[in-house]
Amino acid sequence: MSDVIRLIGIRDTPLSVDEVFAAVGDPGAGGTALFVGTVRDSDHARAVSALAYSAHPTVERELRAVMEKVAADFPVRALAAVHRVGDLRIGDLAVVVAASCPHRGEAFEACRRLIDDLKAQVPIWKHQTFADGGDEWVGAC
Repeated sequence: MSDVIRLIGIRDTPLSVDEVFAAVGDPGAGGTALFVGTVRDSDHARAVSALAYSAHPTVERELRAVMEKVAADFPVRALAAVHRVGDLRIGDLAVVVAASCPHRGEAFEACRRLIDDLKAQVPIWKHQTFADGGDEWVGAC
């Protein structure tokens, strides 16, 4: 199963959609689904002025476990996931994940599961600072 995990990473440098898309290319894949999460300028109807992500030292191990589960549950040809850490600006890419499968429906489902489980289970935290001076930490993001 781990041979379908083509790219996994936690980075403090800008992410590349092209890199993730290229990583999941496979001649047996008829469908590829890609999700790109970006830093938005507001949350909970409050303007966001700054955002930072931090991760637990086990983050890559946990992300790999999530990806292995997706690979076990879907006919995945290839998976890729990268998440940014550190200080980000509005519009920066925060996360890029992709799944390729024999058919489009499977690719969509696998990609959705990958991002949903990443957000729910991988130990990455978001610290938002709002323009009104408030801030908040968001658990596994």
